[in-house]
Amino acid sequence: MSERELDQIKSRENKLNELKKKGINPYPYQYERTHYSSVIRKNLDNLIESSVSICGRLISKRIHGKAGFADIRDEFDKIQVYFKYDTLKENYELVSLIDVGDFIGVSGKVFKTKTGEPTIWVEKLTMLSKSIHPLPEKWHGLQDIEARYRYRYLDLLMNQAVKEIFRKRTKIIHLIRAFFDKMGFLEVETPILQNVYGGAFATPFLTHHKMLDMEFYLRISDELYLKRLIIGGYERVYEMGKDFRNEGLDRFHNPEFTMLEAYMAYADYTDVMTLVENLFLELAKALNDGNESIDYQNNKISFSLPWKRIGYFDAIKEKTGIDFIQMDFGEASSAASKLGIDVKNKFSRGKILDAVFSKFVEPSIIQPTFVMDYPKDISPLTKEKRENPELVERFEPFIAGMEVGNAYSELNDPSEQEKRFLEQQKLRERGEQEAQAFDKDFLEAMRYGMPPLGGLGLGIDRIVMIFVNASSIRDVIFFPQMKNV
Repeated sequence: MSERELDQIKSRENKLNELKKKGINPYPYQYERTHYSSVIRKNLDNLIESSVSICGRLISKRIHGKAGFADIRDEFDKIQVYFKYDTLKENYELVSLIDVGDFIGVSGKVFKTKTGEPTIWVEKLTMLSKSIHPLPEKWHGLQDIEARYRYRYLDLLMNQAVKEIFRKRTKIIHLIRAFFDKMGFLEVETPILQNVYGGAFATPFLTHHKMLDMEFYLRISDELYLKRLIIGGYERVYEMGKDFRNEGLDRFHNPEFTMLEAYMAYADYTDVMTLVENLFLELAKALNDGNESIDYQNNKISFSLPWKRIGYFDAIKEKTGIDFIQMDFGEASSAASKLGIDVKNKFSRGKILDAVFSKFVEPSIIQPTFVMDYPKDISPLTKEKRENPELVERFEPFIAGMEVGNAYSELNDPSEQEKRFLEQQKLRERGEQEAQAFDKDFLEAMRYGMPPLGGLGLGIDRIVMIFVNASSIRDVIFFPQMKNV
């Protein structure tokens, strides 16, 4: 801290001690509020001369002698208050002991200044919490971006626009839940601690349970437990919750993130495409005054139906001029290397193709698009494509150069699933750490019969990014993971 900040802290500590000497509790238990600032502002004409009690954080103070103004901010808005010695009498000495950043409560009558500013003429002032640290003077701009994430409480305090982003996030989550509820899905909960992880290509976090003396993993996906519920007789289920992947951090990835997974019996991936189209169209309209288009990072994104559909291999060929579809692992590795792809730690053809796609195709998909029919070796839980058994019936929705989900016609043949798990084991033996684990219990469940099934995973944080016009996932997570300083 600077010498100036240390002096301010000392001054505030002295005021804290002075409050205590005067018998004033600087940290009382409660305060009876009658109105929020926003309510007073909206109903000003009806509240003139009415007695109100408000509370919040002092954000400015302009005192001259025996009178002065201040501003108090509560959760939704701010309002001006007026202190006058003749009204407060002995309570006026408290005015000199409050600082910007303190929480205070005031009671008094509502009036309007000559300039029309809604104001409360304070008849009683109450200290609610003494702020020892002074508020930051400058707290915006790119130079403070890391500090804003690390000290989110100050970011929210100083930047009202950030507070609104997270209000909108909550609204988006409510809208998504309402959509799936309306479509007849049952919201459920499945384990976060799993003794066998699965459902995605990812490295898990590992932990240990003392009493059971067992290793557990934080889930990377909800998929295999949700499918067990379908086997158990539910026909439409979804879960929205935290998943954890031990991966890098960038503007699209955070190790802890919010995922929605949904499964519906007797459906395939074409049915899920319709579901996704309708979900995003409803979100766009609900969040944008009925409009089907939004602005995102200098692009006009339209969610009108139907979305564009492109084949995975066709998209790669269009951008690179190379047709990978008939290539084996060695041929694909060689071709990708010539495109500048580092293939050193990629142990399957599908992983190589995924790197090519991410570099050459993904950034160019701006309008909502379904990329369809992926390689089998990176889709071990997915049914083969009916017209081409070398591919699988899988799609990923892309918006503004960003993958926002994943969906399949789910594999429900236990013999084929066992074969796919064994192929994943071979990849693991070759060094592919993200290969799917062999889940014996899930296979056992499948042998009791699982109906035809359409499955969907959606990255909630990325969806929020799109609808609040945020360029980084860390802008829409309250407390993103950060390096220690």
